[in-house]
Order: sequence, then structure tokens, then C-alpha cells
Amino acid sequence: MLRISTVNVNGIRAACRKGMQEWLEARDADIVTLQEVRAPDAIVHEILEGTGYHVVHTEAAAKGRAGVAVISRLEPTSHRVGNGDEYFDDTGRWIESDLTLPDGSVLTVVSVYVHSGEAGTPKQEDKYRFLDQMSKRMAELGGMDGHALVTGDLNVAHTELDIRNWKGNVKKSGFLPDERAYFDRFFGDLGWYDVHRHLAGPVDGPYTWWSMRGQAFDNDTGWRIDYQLATPELAQAARVATVDRAASWGERWSDHAPLTIDYDL
Repeated sequence: MLRISTVNVNGIRAACRKGMQEWLEARDADIVTLQEVRAPDAIVHEILEGTGYHVVHTEAAAKGRAGVAVISRLEPTSHRVGNGDEYFDDTGRWIESDLTLPDGSVLTVVSVYVHSGEAGTPKQEDKYRFLDQMSKRMAELGGMDGHALVTGDLNVAHTELDIRNWKGNVKKSGFLPDERAYFDRFFGDLGWYDVHRHLAGPVDGPYTWWSMRGQAFDNDTGWRIDYQLATPELAQAARVATVDRAASWGERWSDHAPLTIDYDL
């Protein structure tokens, strides 16, 4: 089995102080993708030194913002920063890592952090521009030999099953019809699979993000916005998906829970 986890760490330094490294050791994933790393590259490598993982990471030009990484037991043969639009090259939102699997096939793993957006503002315009370019890059990745997996915090709940309070959010960024239409295309014309939904079936959630405010976590008023999107052959190899939801609010080391999927490769 190949075990792949993805998680928005909400700042790697704070996450490590709260228990992320203990989770990383216990989960023992072959590949982990991280979002909102929020640290300089040198510090990220220092934190992860000695874990047995190879690290590819890109930080944002804006200090303390964004940042994505792919860490893997397998040594990457190459990696690329950015999704093809130079506008986003220094925003710390997209990184690809090419890994050669034991059978000789290549797996391209992407860690992506999509903008949260804000309806009716330039932030939302940037989000749509990013999703436009993401669609183009996914079309390219889907046409390549080997496997491809796009993982991360995509900041869109695709369907009503993916958000507890969907009626109260239909006019807010994260559940806008125009945002959700991109995902219709990912899983339609582009032929990608939402692996977590594919395994979980038509159930509420399982959610991966809960607000730190109020009783959202305790009441499971969450959003499923963390994904693993796979090309068809890879998706068919998926066997088990697990959301590592903390036992209590006080034991959380991020406002997101890691999503882990085992692939029979």
C-alpha cells in the first residue's frame, strides 16, 4: 500500500508545538502534502530534518502567508513550482513533485492551496483566475503518462454533502455556484476523481475543516474542503480513506484535519 496524507497545517511552527510531529510519526505516510506552511524554506527543512522525508517546498513572497510542500519517503526525480500562470509563481500555492514508484511508473503529486476568496472582491477574482489556471494544468497532467494526484486545501465545498450549513453559505465564497462549477468540470470533462467522495459514498462530510470559533468543532459543523483528486487508474487503486479528526477541540494542532488515503500500488 502507498499511504498519502494531505493537511493544511495552519503554520508549521505552531502545528509542531501542538502535536503535528507526533501525528506525522504515528501516521507513517509515504507521502504527505502540506498547505499554509507559513515559514521560510530553511526553517521548513530544519523542522523536518531527521524525519526520513525528502522535502520540496515553496514559500510565499508575502511573509507568514500560504506556502505548500510535498514530503516523501521516495526521493523526487524533479519538482516544479507554480501552475503555469506567472502571476502565482511566488504566492506559495502550487508545487509538483515527481516520484518513481517501485513498479517504475511515475506519480506526480501536487500540493495546492487555493485562495479562500471573498465574494464580490478582488480576492475572489484572484481565486477564479487561479481555478482557471488550475483547470488548464489538470488537463495537462491528466494527459501525461503515469499517475497524477492533486491534493490540498481547495477552499471549495463541491456539493451540499460537503458542508453542514450549506443553506447559509450559498452566497459566500467557498460554496458559490461558479466555484462549484469548476469541480463539476474536474470530475466531468477532465475525468478526474474525488477519491475521498468515491470511497465515502453519498454521506454528509466527512468534514475536514471546522472554525476555531464557537462550537463548530464540537457540533461537527464543518466543511469538506481538503481533497485528493486522482487520475482514473490511480483512483481505482484507492482502498481506504481516513480523516484524522482530533479527539477534542483542545487536542487540535490545526483547524483542518489530515485526510489520509491508502492506494494499492
